[in-house]
Amino acid sequence: MSGPGPRHDLSVVIVGGLHADARRAAVARLLADVPGSVVLHHDLATATAGTVVRTVRDATGILDAGEAPLVNDCACCALREDLVPELVRLAEAGGTPLAVVELWDSVEPKAMAEVVTAGGFTVTGVITAVDPALVLPYLGNGDDLAEGGLAAAATDQRTVADTFARQLEYASVLALAESLPGSPEADDEDRELLTQLHPTARRVPIGHGDPAGAPAPSVSAPSELARAALAGFDVEAAAAAQHPACALLPAEADAHGVATLVWHRRRPFHPERLYAALEDLTCAAARSRGRFWLAGKGDTLLHWDAAGGALCVESAGPWLAALPDAAWELVPPVRRAAAALDWHPEHGDRCQHLVFTSPGLDRDGLERLLESCLLTDAEYAAGQAAWERLPPAFDTLLEV
Repeated sequence: MSGPGPRHDLSVVIVGGLHADARRAAVARLLADVPGSVVLHHDLATATAGTVVRTVRDATGILDAGEAPLVNDCACCALREDLVPELVRLAEAGGTPLAVVELWDSVEPKAMAEVVTAGGFTVTGVITAVDPALVLPYLGNGDDLAEGGLAAAATDQRTVADTFARQLEYASVLALAESLPGSPEADDEDRELLTQLHPTARRVPIGHGDPAGAPAPSVSAPSELARAALAGFDVEAAAAAQHPACALLPAEADAHGVATLVWHRRRPFHPERLYAALEDLTCAAARSRGRFWLAGKGDTLLHWDAAGGALCVESAGPWLAALPDAAWELVPPVRRAAAALDWHPEHGDRCQHLVFTSPGLDRDGLERLLESCLLTDAEYAAGQAAWERLPPAFDTLLEV
């Protein structure tokens, strides 16, 4: 897509999530509560047959259906190509106050919100529908999406856990559907885990197992979910909040058996000791993320992203302190502001900032393990020239 298209007078809310029953309940609530609204859905389950099935429906049933061919053998690519033209048709037909884009199970909202915005539409809300009782099981599920028939392309190597984590953490609104048929009862620990994973999200209960299509309490008084769906959404700010250099990470917390440890240090990791501890660190919490500084790679900001017992480590570009002053003008203002808030006179924005969230978190043991991976006083005093000669234990991992 070459650039933003013409603006269209149609509000769009995106509803996603791997918890399909919760997602359908949230969509049904919006259709019932916003008269004249329609939902656009692309079913990627038919991708193995070479097509994606598109449906448009309102509160009374299906209005239109069709198929979109795969693009480069990728169902998600077909969704991207077909979504905006369908929204344009709805906008041009008029009479629709709200288009609800219901994402298929494993489709992540970030990419779709950016596609919709670039297509000239206003995204008024991004909602991830969640069954609180399933949060921990999904975060702990390290299976590949392909194993459950949820892959969006033949090359899709995502896992259930990391996909669910990104769906959860990007949304501005979490629609909480409890007591759904066949689902266990949620308890305080489940709800607390959800709160600590995404403390800034607006959490909206959508009933206790209300059947799909159940009428809203009153069309004259929009539900909290409808108000949240129309409250507004900043796509650029949401992207910045996920970038490891300026991510809006959870704060320290400890309640109902769930804890969040925020670990912040101004000394680099020893590459070999950190590499040796990766498995224990990855399995120490249901979810961990953040940025870290590795001795010998002082120019590179490294991203830590773990869920389901699997860890992804990748370069997120340079630390600002590694850039010449002239290059700072090319850096987004939000990144410069985040660095300025945490600037060190010697190391600049280089730091360890990792956050671990889990029920039953062994905070003391985790802190001891992390501390043992840092350079010792003698290693630190030896200086950067000595750090560059340390064994490059992460090179193979970062090449993957």
